[in-house]
Amino acid sequence: MFTIGDFAQYGRVSARMLRHYDAIGLLRPARTDPVSGYRFYEAAQLARLNRIIALKDLGFSLQQVGAILAEEVSVPELRGMLRLRQAELEAARTAADARLAQVEARLRTIESEGRMSADDVVVKRTGTVLLAELSGTAASYGPEDIGPVITPLYAELCRLLETAGVTPAGPGLAYYEDVPEPSGGSGRPAEGSDGKDAIVVHAGMVITEEALAKAGATVGDASGRPGTPAATGLGFDVVTLPGLDGAATVVHRGPMSRILPTAQNLAHWIDANGYRSAGYARELYLECPPDQEKWVTEIQEPVVRA
Repeated sequence: MFTIGDFAQYGRVSARMLRHYDAIGLLRPARTDPVSGYRFYEAAQLARLNRIIALKDLGFSLQQVGAILAEEVSVPELRGMLRLRQAELEAARTAADARLAQVEARLRTIESEGRMSADDVVVKRTGTVLLAELSGTAASYGPEDIGPVITPLYAELCRLLETAGVTPAGPGLAYYEDVPEPSGGSGRPAEGSDGKDAIVVHAGMVITEEALAKAGATVGDASGRPGTPAATGLGFDVVTLPGLDGAATVVHRGPMSRILPTAQNLAHWIDANGYRSAGYARELYLECPPDQEKWVTEIQEPVVRA
């Protein structure tokens, strides 16, 4: 048997914690000296201690830990519970990281107010492009809602293009539009569950008609009407996206989760220079290496004279 001090050392816990576990009936000592009150433990009790600590570290309360152990769950069952809890905590960490990124973006926006030079913005025409695309719906136009939708769309689109043998002829280009109003609607845009306007996210890659033909794509008539996506039979759609007659453009460097300062500085420039926005901005992904800090994206805001 081990003294409470030795058992605590082997279990990498404190003696105070072991006394607390004894007091609440979670881990009783194998023997308690009736005269001195000293507690003694057996090596076999380390298995129960390991389970207590693992469950506690994964966020279960001691009351929940006691209930779980009282059911005498098997090792495979316990492993499954721990993996599920681990997945929940990882999801919570990802969500917390995303919230922190948005806080950082807001702080950067505040810090950069009024710092954009007129030389940073160029008003120009953009050309018509042929895109292979996938689309999805985001709860809002905010980066926190766009990111979880557009990232898997691009991953899947790249996979489908590779499978079809279609090599992109240019960078990725994302564009957005309001969710189509259901028939008999009120004329207002669709809204997400939290009241924010939902939008359709189009994740596209520039391709050529020759590449499509070589891949054996069967494109319907819609492909001939600019701006109307058509199925290809290859898992993705194709769309002839019209160019913009006038676009206020600016280069954003870094991850798209931090686009807010760039977008709001562009809004200040548009307002200060006698323009108004004519729709959602497009995003032309010029450079997208694995390190998102090195991303280079051209923001293309359609504008008209105010």
